[in-house]
Amino acid sequence: MNYEQRTILVTGGAGFIGSEFVRQISLRSYEVVVVDKITYAGDSKRLKDTERRYKFYKVDICNKAGIDEIFKKENPQIVVHFAAATHVDRSIIDASSFMHTNVKGTQNLLDVSREHKIRKFIHISTDEVYGEIKKGEFTEESPLKPNSPYAASKAAADLLIRAYIRTYNFPAIIIRPCNNYGPWQYPEKFIPVIIYKALKNEKIPVYGKGKNIREWLYVSDCARGILKVMEKGKIGEVYNLGSSREEANFNLVKKILKVLAKPESLIKFVSDRPGHDWRYSLDSSKIIRLGWKPNTDFEAGIEETVSWYMKNLPWLQSKVKHLRNYWKKIYKK
Repeated sequence: MNYEQRTILVTGGAGFIGSEFVRQISLRSYEVVVVDKITYAGDSKRLKDTERRYKFYKVDICNKAGIDEIFKKENPQIVVHFAAATHVDRSIIDASSFMHTNVKGTQNLLDVSREHKIRKFIHISTDEVYGEIKKGEFTEESPLKPNSPYAASKAAADLLIRAYIRTYNFPAIIIRPCNNYGPWQYPEKFIPVIIYKALKNEKIPVYGKGKNIREWLYVSDCARGILKVMEKGKIGEVYNLGSSREEANFNLVKKILKVLAKPESLIKFVSDRPGHDWRYSLDSSKIIRLGWKPNTDFEAGIEETVSWYMKNLPWLQSKVKHLRNYWKKIYKK
């Protein structure tokens, strides 16, 4: 298929990963339409450098009529679906919005996309749908065993898409990225929490003993991978999107403290997250065969991320002021 001059509708395009994807595709010969509810974690400032290269609609994906109107007006041929409630801790406190947005909202998009006969639907899932793995790596054929309400809602969306592919011959592809980091990430996520609290000489909360392991991918590399799958991926397939760079949480905090020249005495162990997954690790050989690979070295990416937040401290502080009570709920002694 020739994708030149085609219209792409991006849901959640004002989010952390979605905005990076929009920044990248806006430099190509696509017509870009962004749909975003602008929840607490969304921010149109992330798109300020591309504001003349996309159309924006502030619409909730759970508003099916509103989504249908956008499709009628813009006639997208491709949908890239980022929009989701994403934070595990919030899903543990209250799972209802996660089920509503991640499952019902996805169903709305699938149904409207079917009605308008789109050519390709790219669903952004997560490695968390697989659950935890003690040794080895998850492949795309690994069973889904989600262990948090968030992960369960994303797994439900994945299975719904699988059903649409099989039942309706729906042209979808599922992508499961590992943990992302980089500029513009909302500071309920681990890395910006570390950076902010270190800069303010506040105690940095670390769950349990900090031995849980995550695989980390720089956000621009993730967006490039999604673009590669959109252009080269096979309909009906699933693609893992990882870096093969794993780090225990405790070691990650120490790396960031070292970059900031802050003492390790700022680390404070807190009660572990309920149902906390021990380790994630992806086999990403399938997407590598499409011609993608991560470009950003982990240590360099961390330094770039720290530098960005230091240069954009007012933005970071504007977000943190809404998080103080939330932090008290989740980071218990």
